[in-house]
Amino acid sequence: MKELTILTREQIYGKDRLEIFEKYGEESAITDYAILQGGYYHYNNFTKEGKELKNRTGWYWTKTEYEKTSYEKKVIIIDDSGEERCSGIFKRNVGIRPIVSFSEIKNKINSYKINKFGVKEVEYGEYPQTIVSEEASKNLNHALSRNLLKETGKTYTGDLAQITNVTAPFTEKKYKEYEICGTKYVLFDDFKNYNVDRKLSDGRTIEEFKQYWLEVEPIKWLVDEEKDIAITKNIIAAGIPFSNKIEYEGNFDKTDIKEYIDKYLIKEIVSRKNKREQTVKDIKKENLYEFNYDEVSEEEIIKGAIESNISVFLHGRSSEGKSARVKQIDPNCVIIYLRNATPESLNGKSVYNQETGEMIDIKPTWLKKLENICEKEPDKNHIVFFDEITNALPSIQGIAFNIVLDKEVNGMWKLPDNARIVAAGNEMNDSLAANQLAEPLFNRFAHVYIETTVDKWLEWASKNNIHPAIYAYIAYRKDDALRSKYNGEKPNADPRKWEMASNILYKTRRPEMLRALLGTDITNEFIWFTKQKVITLEDILNDNYSEEDLNLNTGEKYMTVVGLLNAKEEDYQKVLEFLKKLGNEFISIFNTLWTKDNEERLEIIAESKQDIKKKIRKI
Repeated sequence: MKELTILTREQIYGKDRLEIFEKYGEESAITDYAILQGGYYHYNNFTKEGKELKNRTGWYWTKTEYEKTSYEKKVIIIDDSGEERCSGIFKRNVGIRPIVSFSEIKNKINSYKINKFGVKEVEYGEYPQTIVSEEASKNLNHALSRNLLKETGKTYTGDLAQITNVTAPFTEKKYKEYEICGTKYVLFDDFKNYNVDRKLSDGRTIEEFKQYWLEVEPIKWLVDEEKDIAITKNIIAAGIPFSNKIEYEGNFDKTDIKEYIDKYLIKEIVSRKNKREQTVKDIKKENLYEFNYDEVSEEEIIKGAIESNISVFLHGRSSEGKSARVKQIDPNCVIIYLRNATPESLNGKSVYNQETGEMIDIKPTWLKKLENICEKEPDKNHIVFFDEITNALPSIQGIAFNIVLDKEVNGMWKLPDNARIVAAGNEMNDSLAANQLAEPLFNRFAHVYIETTVDKWLEWASKNNIHPAIYAYIAYRKDDALRSKYNGEKPNADPRKWEMASNILYKTRRPEMLRALLGTDITNEFIWFTKQKVITLEDILNDNYSEEDLNLNTGEKYMTVVGLLNAKEEDYQKVLEFLKKLGNEFISIFNTLWTKDNEERLEIIAESKQDIKKKIRKI
């Protein structure tokens, strides 16, 4: 980062005003670290984010000289109400809210979001910000005393001078950064003589000579791309006088605060572990080819092969959802059931034209359809799906081999450039009609072996509106319910049958009908499961239950969760407190079913998890 500075008054209120202030407001929240360093905040003023202590607003410097001079030079600051006022340049209770050219950091950030106020928000760098809970502080002190904390080698710099001593020169104070369990912390052990009661974001009042642990967190920046400026969302530092030179003639580069920014802050906000900040030499030492070694899912392998124009073969038992996976990737895929295919349906045919006395070659229907789809969307890959290829006759497999090998039909019609081939079939021991795949054909595919586990099926079910009673039952009974043995005489359960069962339940609300799909035994057990006694949502909202009522068996707990899915957004915290008494497993199931990709509910859960992390973090 080349330059870090602060705003002028004109960028906030004048001709150079940033769009950020139009949408988000001029006031800024202040971090716990800045408060501990002496930054002023107002106990009853908050940002637009909400009336939580973490959103209390403070004062921050601008670099603009106050024109109405007196015996002491003054500059314009922005106060806790977002209004401009003047301040003496010796003050130590005004915070720092840095800005940087957005184009300078744009390529160093991984993602961004547009917040609810319509402002682009990014994360870049890190800095001590939020106080940790008292319980976590005790654990950190214990870990420090036993040398369990790892020093990262990085430090953060503050001013050791007292807040009330406005004439004291800057006195460097270093705070070491420690790491444990992947999270970094800083120990603040410098009493500042604040003169007034000051509260941190968890409600604690700052005590004299007490030590405080702060978590090092990503810095959030608000972006005005048109003006090419990013400004920290919060006041991140304080305690530094604007200048100790009495005179300020508008030359910001000669001030104490600019010296502090250039000497310390600009270096300290950048994470040592930010890969984008490493040199090419460092990267090559760790990973010469810049590979990504993360584990990959079956779906990622399928997509990767398709993007690379490699044909894919999906193996797996019947009902494993092979077709469903293909349709998820390409809803407009062209499906050919090779078990029922004929040479003409697959390869096209030749017919005699009596008028010309010539043979006319006619393309197969599936190829015409594929060409039409690919032509309409030339920038998107489309799949031709050879299903049940192992159940096809060897002669049909031979035709399919030629298509896979040459990407050509009947030796005369090339597949579109954006066409991709996926095939699927059952294993030999899972189908009496299966034929061995010829070795040359086998070797033309990338092979993916599909096995639907309970966890994978539940993840799929949560995204595909499977009836919550079925979801809860499978989560409760696991493999014993997801599949039952097929004997050729009575219906059995499998992942595809449960999807059909869900449709019947939604349509009829009559569980007895499921015996036609799943068989008598599983249907009876499912009915018993859904009749379990439960604690209702109304009982929970009205605190109408006792400790004795909580003595539920496992099945009753699962069904209780299903009964709570009608909870409204404002009921979430009450429901969550109840679910904590049942256990984390049931919180997870409720959260999964209750959200169903509902952005508002996902945000509620995310905010709740963040609050819990700050209040009861265990190390």
